[in-house]
Amino acid sequence: MSASVLHTEVGVSDEKQAAAKSAGRRFGALVVRLGAIAAFAAIMAYFVVFAPGFTSTFNLINVVEQSAILGVLAYGMTSVIIGGGSDVTEGGIDLSIAANMGLCAAVYATLLSMGYGDFLSVVAAIGVGMAVGALNALAVVGLGILPLLATLAVLNVAAGMELTLTQNTVVGASSPLLGVLVSGSFLGISALAWALIVFSAIMIVVVHGTSFGLRLYAVGGHPEAARAAGISVPFYVSFTYVLSGFCAAVASILTVSRLSASTPGSGELLLSVLAAALLGTVFSRRFVPTMGGTLLSVLFIGLLANGFQLLNVSSYWVNGVQGALILLVVAITSFARGSEGSR
Repeated sequence: MSASVLHTEVGVSDEKQAAAKSAGRRFGALVVRLGAIAAFAAIMAYFVVFAPGFTSTFNLINVVEQSAILGVLAYGMTSVIIGGGSDVTEGGIDLSIAANMGLCAAVYATLLSMGYGDFLSVVAAIGVGMAVGALNALAVVGLGILPLLATLAVLNVAAGMELTLTQNTVVGASSPLLGVLVSGSFLGISALAWALIVFSAIMIVVVHGTSFGLRLYAVGGHPEAARAAGISVPFYVSFTYVLSGFCAAVASILTVSRLSASTPGSGELLLSVLAAALLGTVFSRRFVPTMGGTLLSVLFIGLLANGFQLLNVSSYWVNGVQGALILLVVAITSFARGSEGSR
């Protein structure tokens, strides 16, 4: 047998092994995703059967209302992950978003308590939120710090500023805008629920229905190709962090309306935000974060917490389940990334 024929046979064998390995990874990822969806369906079915009033119209609308704050925050996190890439260690992430919301809520409530109107207070809260987002962008894009470390540092900055402003106390607030958000309704749906519906529609259209969204996915998925195509990668990555800050500010207004005050401890929402943003990849055909997937995961987490509440199960279990969901999503994306890399 000649050397050239032997070399050809070895090459064909290697290609077959690589193809088999890739197919195995894709099959494994598919099994894990289908298993996850089946588990979600089983959990919902259990709540339908055993949780009293779980499927009532009032309860479902209440879940949407309770999910509004988490949803707005999760959209900000999802935009950062899309623009920075979904790699868990080096990709886009904003660990400061919940603390940023707490700071914005403190600014908003403090200004209202000092007698300033809704307009100035809202503008100030949004300005602070976007400023914190810009600080994240400066650290990640300008200084080249890993997003995980940069946003962790900014998290502590925002949390410290909130405690300094409020002296770790509850700051009560009331205003016409808060009154509308608390008691307003349209077509039998509360204002908070409408806030989530409208915000979801805007984010889905912007990210999935415009050229801007397509460029954002290109920047996060293939940054070198995006640069070659003339897309300003630093601008888009920076924009996602500023957008995340804007989402934190919007969520702060919603949380002040729901609690009638700014309260310490907003950072506890971070796990839920991460779970919602990452879990959305399970509902994506290509295992990438999407706004629609994030909405589904937000509602799932809301239904999960609601079902536990109706069953008189401690809410602390929700945190454990969310942690398990994050591990599950990381496993799924690792499978998917491995299959793509071996093609």
